Amino acid sequence: MADENMNEEKSFDLIIIGGGPAGLSAAVYAARSGLKTMVLDSVWGGQAVEIAELENYPGVFPKISGPEYINLLKDQVQSFGTVMLQARALSAKKEGDSFLVETEKGLFKSKALILATGASHKKLNVPGETELTGRGVSYCAVCDGHFFKNRRVLVAGGGDSAFSQALYLSNICAHVDIVHRRDGYRAAASLIKRAEECENITLNPNYKITGIEGKFKVDRVMAVNNATGEEKAFETDGVFVFVGMSPADTLIEGLEKDSAGYVKVDSKMMTSIEGVFAAGDNVSKGIRQVVTAANDGAIAALSAFDYIKG
Repeated sequence: MADENMNEEKSFDLIIIGGGPAGLSAAVYAARSGLKTMVLDSVWGGQAVEIAELENYPGVFPKISGPEYINLLKDQVQSFGTVMLQARALSAKKEGDSFLVETEKGLFKSKALILATGASHKKLNVPGETELTGRGVSYCAVCDGHFFKNRRVLVAGGGDSAFSQALYLSNICAHVDIVHRRDGYRAAASLIKRAEECENITLNPNYKITGIEGKFKVDRVMAVNNATGEEKAFETDGVFVFVGMSPADTLIEGLEKDSAGYVKVDSKMMTSIEGVFAAGDNVSKGIRQVVTAANDGAIAALSAFDYIKG
């Protein structure tokens, strides 16, 4: 069998796939519990690195950026002796009472598994979006906002992410248009108020984006007013898309999921496969925030400890 010759360096009590707030929080609790733990991801931080100002995490005062928070969390994880492997996970499977995780840097074995693979940005799925991605279309204001200094940009979406990213961009860009397909917004009232009071942000509700135009870069966004049917062209240099998330691939077959593809778990974060736990944005739940991801990770790690110790 594939794992019979697995050396001790590649064998762990617990492997955590995903290096965002859920996975890294799980790593802290697992290592502190005495589990030999490895956490792996191709890029550390998940969606948290896109946060311009983390202002609603209890105890984080003054507010810090998402990347700063993740760097602190990584340092904390390493301080407990957790193995951190920067590599992409390719697959995972249960073999007997163990789990085998294949990565681009080799095969690893564990007694339990935590899936903290997160979620990825949904797309508008309109003409021009794919062709102009990287040439004006972006899904991360913190990553790409500096490219649009003193220029006009458009943010698509109406939730917390859209408004917080628009507020971040307002400090860099000449003007920010927020375009949302509905009359109302899902964002927190405090974020909406700040956007309404910001001199260089314009709210454009009830507009459905129909296309993104430009030959070599983004020049304009076409939209239709849902109430009047009027077509409008938003002249812009950049488009930042925040219209929701889709769960990332959980890499292991047989997991029970909800209708949207999110993993179902019980109160201990155990999935439908014994020994496999899930935490964070890939889990079926109502609220997806940094604080709920950290909560999921802590519960999953302690539940994995109980499972492993039997």
